[in-house]
Formats: sequence, structure tokens, C-alpha cells
Amino acid sequence: MPHFKQRIQQALSERKAQGLYRQCTSLSRSQQVVDCQGSSFVNFSSNDYLGLAQDPELVAAWQQGLSLYGAGSGASPLVTGFHTAHHELEAQLTDWLGYERALLFSSGFSANQAVLFTLLEKDDVLIQDKLNHASLMEAGMLSPATMRRFAHNDTAALHRTFQRSEASSLVVTEGVFSMDGDLSPLAEIKSLCTRYGSWLVVDDAHGCGVLGEQGKGSCEHAGVKADILIVTFGKAFGLQGAAVLCSEDTADYLVQFARHFIYSTAMPPAQAYTLSKACSMIQQGGWRREKLLELSELLSERVESGIDLRATSTPIKPLIIGGSEKAVAVSLALKERGLWVSAIRPPTVPVNSARLRITLTAAHSRADVEKLATGINEVIHD
Repeated sequence: MPHFKQRIQQALSERKAQGLYRQCTSLSRSQQVVDCQGSSFVNFSSNDYLGLAQDPELVAAWQQGLSLYGAGSGASPLVTGFHTAHHELEAQLTDWLGYERALLFSSGFSANQAVLFTLLEKDDVLIQDKLNHASLMEAGMLSPATMRRFAHNDTAALHRTFQRSEASSLVVTEGVFSMDGDLSPLAEIKSLCTRYGSWLVVDDAHGCGVLGEQGKGSCEHAGVKADILIVTFGKAFGLQGAAVLCSEDTADYLVQFARHFIYSTAMPPAQAYTLSKACSMIQQGGWRREKLLELSELLSERVESGIDLRATSTPIKPLIIGGSEKAVAVSLALKERGLWVSAIRPPTVPVNSARLRITLTAAHSRADVEKLATGINEVIHD
């Protein structure tokens, strides 16, 4: 048997034996209901926190953007792919989030990697929270810098790491951690960065739009300003893509040297046009954030005590199960009750911490959440 075929078959067999095999499921959806093979489910696994992905206003904006700009950008930003809609979106982001410049990327993964690959050199030290996203960890491992990780949200451990580092440091953390829904202690981290002359990079994929005044995100919520802020558009914005917010000089440096920016086709201008609408809807949509708080309180009240549903100040509500097989079984049992809640297993989360990652959105109703709580109570106690 050819070497690569044998390697692939062995790896797939091992993954299945471990109960960690992953598959894509083809779905159709309307609001927070997904349809799969003729059955309908209330979707509690979406990152569409503000319910914008299906909002008629946003859909209409994209249709108008297509009429104005056509389907694609046609080139990379430095060739002919940077259009008026991109420029206007960048200006809107800088004004809203308080930075000199914004650079657009096609995904949060590429934005994260562009920042780390471009900024870091051999003699630098990269300091990351142990639970940072895979895009950040991979970039750190492949960069020429020395990477050190500190225990999750442990500022004492971060302080000790600083004390061991003599080189220039770059600290990277997420604002909201996607698997636990908890917040980074950004005020304490920023204070340590200032003390040791380090830059702070915050990936606020799950915080921007949800936290802070006008949905400005985790940093505004914590009363700090990161040196570089990365926001993604696939969560609360209801679309796709990302932006890096930074100083004028940093943006110019990325434009000159960030390969992810230079050699990628720019996002469609119609998408940038629609994202401008999403920005406005987020800023004006305080009621959406208020509804998320209301639904969060309702879920906590209705789920019975003794069930390990973690309390968070975000729409992400992890239900800790433990074993991978049991997490999958609980997920399937909820599907039988018309509830789509995905099981998250290692290596995405640590061993023996498999969970159901419940996410609430402003498009859910109180009845949806009541149904979810009833289902959880029944399934866990079966």
C-alpha cells in the first residue's frame, strides 16, 4: 500500500476508535432553526450572537452591495482589489473602536497569523495564554520567536514569565475564550505589559459586538486599550472576515511585510459594504445585548442545580460532561428533542473536559431557552 494512503487510513481509524471522528453536516437554516435530513432543530451552536446573519436589513444591504460593486474584488488589496467600500469600512472601524488604522482580512485565522508571523523575529519572546485559539498557537510555534505559555487567565503566572524574559515580549490573549465563555483579566494583563514594556495583542473574536459600550468589545469592557486589536466578522457581525486595528506605523508595516495581506484576494467589496451596515446595527442594537443577558439569566434559572453548566457573562455557556462518548450521547439525546447543541471534544478542549458548547443569540426566544433547559434537565438525569 502506498505510504500516504496507509498513513491516512491509520490516522482515520485511530480517530474513530478514540471517539473523536469529525464530520461536516449539510444544513439549511432560517433564523435560529436548522434543518437536517428533513428534521428541524433549534440551533444552540451558532456564533451568530446578535442574530444578524439572517436579519432582513443585513440581507438587503448585501443585495444592495452586490448591485453596487458586483460579486468579487478581483485582486489582492495592493493590486486592484481595494475598493471604496473597503476604505469606508476601515474608516468606520477605526472611528468606532478608537484606532488610527484598520486592515481587512478574509478570516480571523489569517489575521492572527499575519500579525504574529510579521511582527516576531528570532530574539523576541511571544507570551500566550495557554487556551488561545489554534491560529495563534500555530503561528507562535512556526514563528522564529521563543514562545512561552502561561496558565489560563493566571496573571501571577504571566508575571513570572515576564521575570524570566529579557528579550522584547509580545503578549497575546483572547478577550473572550470560545470554549469556556470566560473573560481575560485584561486590566491586570495590560498593567503587567506596561510595567515590562511589552505590547498587548487581543483577539476579540467573541467579544466585539457583545461586550462593552456600543458593543466595542472586551477591551472597552475592561477599560483598557490593546496595542493591536483583532476583530472577526463571523460571530456577532453575522458575516465573515476580520480586521486588525492598530497604529498608523504598524498598519504600514503589515502592508509591506504581511504575506497573508499581500498575497490574498481582498474580500468582496459587497461584503465590506454589508459589514459597514453590520457595524451600525451593532452600535445601535443595545436591545440585542440586553436580550442576551435576559436569556442568559433564564437559562441559569431553569437548569437544575448539580448540572455543570458554567455561569458566564457572555453568550457562551459550556455544559461540562467529561468523557467524549458521553458528550456525544448527550448531544444526540438533545437532537431527539429538537435541540442542536454540538459536542466539543479533545483536542479542541483538554482531555476529560468534553462538553456541550451552548451559545445563545438575540434571535432566540424565551420559549427556545425554556425548551433547552428542560431538555438538559431530562437528558442529564436519564
